[in-house]
Parts: sequence; structure tokens; C-alpha cells
Amino acid sequence: MTYFINATVFTGNDWLMGASVATANGRIQTITMDPTEGTDEIDTVVDLNGDYLVPGLIDLQLYGGANRFLNEQPVPDTVRHIYDTHARNGTTTLLPTINSTSLDIMQQAMAAVQEVRAENPFGVPGIHIEGPYFNPIKRGAHSSAYVRTPAEGELKTLFSQNADVIQILTLAPEMLTPEQLATIRNLKHPNTLLSLGHSNETYQQSTGALNTGFIPLATHLYNAMRGFESREPGVVGAVFDHATVRASIIADGYHCDPATIRIAHKLLGDRLFLISDALFASSPGRPGPRAEFSLGEFVVHYEPDPNGPGCYVNFEGKLAGSALTLNDSVRVCVEKVGLSLTDALRMATVIPADIIGMDDQLGAIRPGYVANLVRLDKGLMVKEVWLA
Repeated sequence: MTYFINATVFTGNDWLMGASVATANGRIQTITMDPTEGTDEIDTVVDLNGDYLVPGLIDLQLYGGANRFLNEQPVPDTVRHIYDTHARNGTTTLLPTINSTSLDIMQQAMAAVQEVRAENPFGVPGIHIEGPYFNPIKRGAHSSAYVRTPAEGELKTLFSQNADVIQILTLAPEMLTPEQLATIRNLKHPNTLLSLGHSNETYQQSTGALNTGFIPLATHLYNAMRGFESREPGVVGAVFDHATVRASIIADGYHCDPATIRIAHKLLGDRLFLISDALFASSPGRPGPRAEFSLGEFVVHYEPDPNGPGCYVNFEGKLAGSALTLNDSVRVCVEKVGLSLTDALRMATVIPADIIGMDDQLGAIRPGYVANLVRLDKGLMVKEVWLA
């Protein structure tokens, strides 16, 4: 049994000052305010000296690790590298993400994630397929060579193997026919969530799509979607006005102004959650993020920033992804957006755990939950990570 003492524990809802947490066999056993309770069976004591002890963070959209990218090398070792990079930074559950590409690469990536999921089901519970069924007008940095409507038989082939590994599929509903949407509804695994993204739908179109209940999510709010205007509220307005849709947001200081994040949180509350959208990210003791990256037409380079994590842009100067970890996003939300640490952490733990249906085992510090724990100092920097 490992015993964490003198911790400022975030349970997922509340804060416990000076608490102790016992773990054994990969699970949280007890949380107590009495540091002497149940000490007879302790093997290891970890004194946190008042630092934060928080649940492992959960990132539902990222593409690479310190130097490997899933689209480029859709094999199990890439998935393992991505997990290792982000786990070192406090993200203990993640969905490796593949952006718009060929059907063959999509299937290779699905098979790779399926293999790693079998090894690490709480660390890599599935894949996020972002594209390629997007509106070209809102493709962002996705390659025009791959953004498309489904070819004849493509959807059937996509869902023919490893369909259960697809946790999230982001698409633009207006680019698919009613028959194609029906095919997705009939063939996708029940646990696969559709997310509205890279869409140029009007407010009315988006509201109609969301009201069906078929699409419960929206991908990276504000970015690559029709914006909010007085006479046409667009996709953003539809998300704000809807009663249940949940939306991800990139809080890196580049994709969204802090004020827009604050406004979204006021409107959506616990329906807003953080993603890193990381193409590559730094990992303690390893080089990164990667300076340049080229994959066919998809060519990006890293632009460092002395006041932030930096970001990636493509040859057109368009934002092409972030270079941060989810904990960086938590820190941005607290320091630049002005959210409480409670709200920022919930957006990176409790809410994404609920979205992927794992909130009974992940995203909180409670007896019986997986013992994925992160130590943060008072500056919200990761000091230590424990996996199960």
C-alpha cells in the first residue's frame, strides 16, 4: 500500500486540505483526514508537503508525442510514445487522434490503438478520428487532398473492423447525405460519439443536427466552425443556445482569446471541456516539441513564444495545432482566463471522463477509482505522476 500524506486533494468536486490517500493494487483505497488511519499495512509513504494531489488528466484530442505523429506512423509504438509523452505531463488517459487522411491510414491507426487499448485500457480507451468528412470552407489546416465526402462503400469499410475503438468521430453534418448519416447511425458502435466540427452550417442547420441527439458534441469551439454574428448565429450560436451539447475548447492562448473561453464557460458551465489539440508536446527529459513536420501537403512549423507554449502554423500561416499538454491548458484557464482551479480541473478530469463513459473509474479521487494521480505544485506545474 502507498500512502500519500499532507496533500491538498482535489476529489473531483471538493478540496480536502491536509488529507491522506491510500492506494493499493492500482486503486484508491481510502481518503482520510487522519494521517494515522490504517497505517499498519503501508509499504511506501509519500509526503506531498501541501502540494495538490489531483486526478490524472483526460485529453480527448491530441495527435502526437514529443516527436512522433499518429498520421505519419499509424503503428502501436507511436501510440505508446504519445501516451508516454503526455503521461509524464499528467495526462493519464487520452484519445490519440488522427486528422483527415486516407481510409487505409485511418484503419491502420484504429488497429494500432486497438492493440494498445488491450494493454492499457484506462490509458488509451480509444481513438478520435477528426475528419475527413468536413466542409472544405472550414477545413482549417487539414489537407485539401483528403477532406472529402465518403466514397461509395467507404463508411461500410470504415466500420467493418475495430469499430468499437472509435470513441469520437468529428464530422460536418452538412457534407453527408441523409443516407450516409443513416449508415453511420446503423454501423457505428454504440459507444462512438459524433462531434460537430469543421462545419459551415447555419444556426438553423446546426440546431437541427444537435436536436436529433445523434450528435452530442462539438469539436474545438470557435475554431473551424461558422462563427457567431448578429444576423446569423452560426455553429457557435447553436452550441451556446443548445441545452445539452458539450463542446471541447483549446486553451493555449492562440486558438481562443481568454475572454472567449471565459464567455463560453459562463454559458456552458460543465458542458465545456479542455483538449490540448497537440500536434507535438514537450516531455520531461526528452526533446520536443518537434520543430518542423511534413506529411504530404500538410506542412507545419513550430513558432516558439517566450510568454506561452508556442504553437504550430502551416505554410499559409493558419493555426495547425498546439504544442502544449492538457496541464498547460489548466494553467492558462487559471492564470489568463480567470477561472477557478476547481473549474479548470473539472474541465480536464470529471467532464471528459463522463463524456467517454468512464466517470465511474476515472477523473476523480474516490475509493475504488483507478489510482492515476498527479502532484502539482502551487504554480500548477507537474512534479510527479503515478499510474495505477
